[in-house]
Amino acid sequence: MRLEMIRNSVIVDGMKKFFSTSFLLLTLFLIALPEAEAQRFTRRSLYNSVGVSLNAMNYFGDVTPESDFTSLRLGSTRPSISVHFTRKFTPRVYGRAALSWGRITGDDSKSADFSEPENEPRYKRNLSFRNDIKELSLLGIVDLFENRRTYLRRPDFTPYAFAGVAVFHHNPKAYYDGRDPRLAAGWYELQPLGTEGQYASNNQGYPEPYKRVQFAIPFGLGVKYKLARTWDVAFEITWRKTFTDYLDDVSTTYADKGDLPSEAARILSDRSADNARAGNYPIMTQNTPVGQYRNIAGYGTRGDQRGDTSDDDWFISTGFSLNYILAPTRRGPKFR
Repeated sequence: MRLEMIRNSVIVDGMKKFFSTSFLLLTLFLIALPEAEAQRFTRRSLYNSVGVSLNAMNYFGDVTPESDFTSLRLGSTRPSISVHFTRKFTPRVYGRAALSWGRITGDDSKSADFSEPENEPRYKRNLSFRNDIKELSLLGIVDLFENRRTYLRRPDFTPYAFAGVAVFHHNPKAYYDGRDPRLAAGWYELQPLGTEGQYASNNQGYPEPYKRVQFAIPFGLGVKYKLARTWDVAFEITWRKTFTDYLDDVSTTYADKGDLPSEAARILSDRSADNARAGNYPIMTQNTPVGQYRNIAGYGTRGDQRGDTSDDDWFISTGFSLNYILAPTRRGPKFR
């Protein structure tokens, strides 16, 4: 187990260094573009475009087969859509503003298999969530092939890379089936509940409430193809490095149920007993000042591991976009 943890830590550290280095190199490349190139680029070659993207979205986090950047569950793929405005600045460089909506999901009972020893702990934990993400991003785009001429003479096929900054709003939720009569069936927002003790009356040792508005660093690769005079189609993969470990509402350890402020927080913080029959795990009953609660041994009591704090969550979108070029208007000569 310790060797597996060490291996995962090495992988995560390596991925962090790789993407940090890639982002730094791309930023330096954008800054260091030759000014002479821009000076020879006439204003008649500048143009704008608008577009819409349809994507598939996934996330990397605690409610995946492994809690690191390299692990995702394809069965949890959900849709994402965005609209964007792009401005060409030089023969290679563009700027883009985009507004996006997408959904990520995770489910321990589906991403982990109780018959596999390395995944059995996640199956026992039995947490699940969905999270709708609304994002505003600003990106710098660099084409592999330059075009000093007008949009009509642009290359038919152009690979490109991009990076930028984004702000997004997220709101993780969990569905409860109502098996405990103390809590009605339905979807519950998790951040206001403080499932890891964020709003506990006795706040000693518990984490601070996480923010639902967060920043991210989006970056990725794409390729665009000239469909017609004013139409392009593109395929992109976009990774987003976030600075929160709570896209899935899972990060640290379980809280004492007696410290949690509501029935919803107490029941939704620990779902381990709900899946016990499938793995034939023994069930325990906790007697607390606020009632009795069932759980599997090693889950649901204060100090038991609930998540992995070693890495923040990521999310990724992959898909196609259709872009329409806004042909620049040509001004005629002025006569007196």
